[in-house]
Amino acid sequence: MSFAVNLALGLLFGVGLIVSGMSDPAKVLNFLDLFGNWDPSLAFVMGGAVIAAFFGYRLVLKRENPVAAASFQLPASKAIDSRVLIGPAIFGVGWGLGGFCPGPALTAAMLGSAGTYAFLPMMFVGMWLARTLAARRVAAPA
Repeated sequence: MSFAVNLALGLLFGVGLIVSGMSDPAKVLNFLDLFGNWDPSLAFVMGGAVIAAFFGYRLVLKRENPVAAASFQLPASKAIDSRVLIGPAIFGVGWGLGGFCPGPALTAAMLGSAGTYAFLPMMFVGMWLARTLAARRVAAPA
């Protein structure tokens, strides 16, 4: 059941990305271009996502267990360290330069968007590099 639920949710997410225009890098880059050809429409997409997440988390976390897993997977640490600051900064710079983040890039690739064929391999290299560096950091003696 878990695979089917995850697949259905992933497809719903992908359709949402297409409908909202988030899979179009030009739309994303125009949203980020505050002093040029600014397109504020994605602010409504983000605002809707924030509202849905705000109420959704409160509703779901009232349950004893998730529907498709044995337990909730919540972060144990609330510390704000260099990884919490640098990781999202790198993500944001990449998003601003390329117009893609992972979800929309995968969706755009399925639609045949040529720019994703350069972006996706580098995204996977970046993911591998981040995991490799994190594993070395954990393995290194303190």
